[in-house]
Amino acid sequence: MRLPEAVKNLKLPSMVRIEQNFPDEHLEDTAAAVSEQVAPFAARMKAESSAAVLVGSRGITDINLIAKAVIETLQDAGIRPFIVPAMGSHGGGTPEGQEEVLRGYGITEETMGVPINSSMETEIIGETADGLEVHFSKPALQADYVIPVGRVKPHTDFTGKVESGLCKMLAIGGGKHNGCSRIHREGFPALEHTVPDVADVIIGKVTIPFGLAIIENAFEKTHTVEAVPGDAIMTREPELLKLAKRLMPRIKFDDIDVLIIERIGKDISGTGMDTNIIARDSFGPLPGAVPRIQRIIIEDLTEGAHGNAIGFGMADFILRSALDKIDFNATYTNGIASGNTNGMKIPVIADTEEEAIRAALQTCIGIDIHNPRIVKIKDTLHLSEIEVSENMLSQCSDEGEFRL
Repeated sequence: MRLPEAVKNLKLPSMVRIEQNFPDEHLEDTAAAVSEQVAPFAARMKAESSAAVLVGSRGITDINLIAKAVIETLQDAGIRPFIVPAMGSHGGGTPEGQEEVLRGYGITEETMGVPINSSMETEIIGETADGLEVHFSKPALQADYVIPVGRVKPHTDFTGKVESGLCKMLAIGGGKHNGCSRIHREGFPALEHTVPDVADVIIGKVTIPFGLAIIENAFEKTHTVEAVPGDAIMTREPELLKLAKRLMPRIKFDDIDVLIIERIGKDISGTGMDTNIIARDSFGPLPGAVPRIQRIIIEDLTEGAHGNAIGFGMADFILRSALDKIDFNATYTNGIASGNTNGMKIPVIADTEEEAIRAALQTCIGIDIHNPRIVKIKDTLHLSEIEVSENMLSQCSDEGEFRL
């Protein structure tokens, strides 16, 4: 691209790697903790019964070990588990695509030792008080029990008593493409009501002995696993969400001129990059939230995104190498099902990081262009080690918050 001479010849600041300090309490043996939580529930389930274990598309640390521990504990109690991908429209909204997503997490029929039924068929099992029909996976309905396994965390598009977690996995993941599409037609602001309302109908219609809630700390290490009784999910999940919010990482600067994100993807966040971290969604900066970021550059898509570029629309610039990785079918399937056309728009394309930075600085408003505040992160999950422009080091003197 052709840049103004002033910014083309601008001396860019040196970048310095720093560490942000976060609490690091976590489980030492996650699989053992899962088995300990699941065993009492498995012992009360009917022997030789079948159980559909719902596994989603979010990037969860050691999800393959967690799923395996759930399955083996059920098998030890004489239960016959199988896996149902619970990921709405992800994976291009196809059985093959959803199995591919699980394969990327190390979850296959061979590694788990149980069948995976990835059928997209659903049945309407009821409706909410507002008349919203409730879809649910047909293979899961054919099981004696349904067991959701998912991470509880703040959602990227709405705020409510429950956000991302067991309720959303049941309502949107378990609803497959049909249920996901129908719920999202109500709009993102309505999700704080529709997600728990739909989940409540499912809990009342489906036999859910428990759901396994997972909470991670700021270092993506498993902090908590808890088997929540099915009839307690609606009341317990809000408490677990509060814990998850306290443990979230963040970028510890209030004002950033240019944020460089090395990679985004559906395995990082449902919106590619976590809106809670960047204080921005598909419609722009979140009012009153920090950090206040003028321009965002995206450099790559994760391998686990499988070409799904949802989230590009929140950025201002992307590298051409990232553009070349887009699977438009997967991206558009997900974006249309969720009703989010802004999230799948393509920003300004730059050939190199330097070109993107210079173009971004040219478009920033009211900054000291010769002393810009630039931050670079790997993604919105990994925030313990970041890079900052050298002029920001004066903000890193608090040893409790930073390590240089």
